[in-house]
Amino acid sequence: MNTPARTKRRPGLLMDIPVLDYREALELQHSLVDARHAGRLDRDVFILLEHPPVFTLGRRGGLENLTVPEEMLRRRGIPVVPIERGGNITYHGPGQAVGYPIVHLPSAGWKVVSFVEALEEIMIRTAADFGVSARRDGRNRGVWVNGKKLGSIGIAVRHGVSFHGFALNAVVDLEPFGWVNPCGLAGVEMTSLARETGKTLDMKAVRRSVLHHTAHVLGLDLQPVNRKP
Repeated sequence: MNTPARTKRRPGLLMDIPVLDYREALELQHSLVDARHAGRLDRDVFILLEHPPVFTLGRRGGLENLTVPEEMLRRRGIPVVPIERGGNITYHGPGQAVGYPIVHLPSAGWKVVSFVEALEEIMIRTAADFGVSARRDGRNRGVWVNGKKLGSIGIAVRHGVSFHGFALNAVVDLEPFGWVNPCGLAGVEMTSLARETGKTLDMKAVRRSVLHHTAHVLGLDLQPVNRKP
């Protein structure tokens, strides 16, 4: 399946943030969703960032898929945060390109399933820019390389507005993924663009690629703004 890019672009806003604490990012998303729904914000927003180390639990929970003692995470200062997105437990950390599209789906003409496929397409095209052939897999949403998971997706929709999004492993430390059954899938190995290419990658180049494909696939003309548009 190949999700076509949208030829007609709508105005959108870009928040390109180097690193942001997960809870702060969640609060930012909630405020943007509320503003978009209330009409105080008249266009969609794409947030691109990286997170300090954190585990998040989706609506299905996932603490049962943590394979190390919670005390070990506390000693390392890694929080576990329950949230409202779909999916199970996952890890975020530096070197992972995280995209949060705050999109009013009805006005943009998106159905939830096609929107999720579009987010997968962004990661597939980004991986291809670095010589990695990623694809979808029937086992779980996201993108995969030779049976290993490269990027994850979990979204939520409130008042027709999407939030949460995708996480593409670029140069992230993969060790913490070994402390869970990623996305609730036992025996699944996570990978990264760096591991698949065997090269030292420039995270800035990965982020530029993500932004380029986000604009094309979602049909957004992204104008940079500060965190509070």
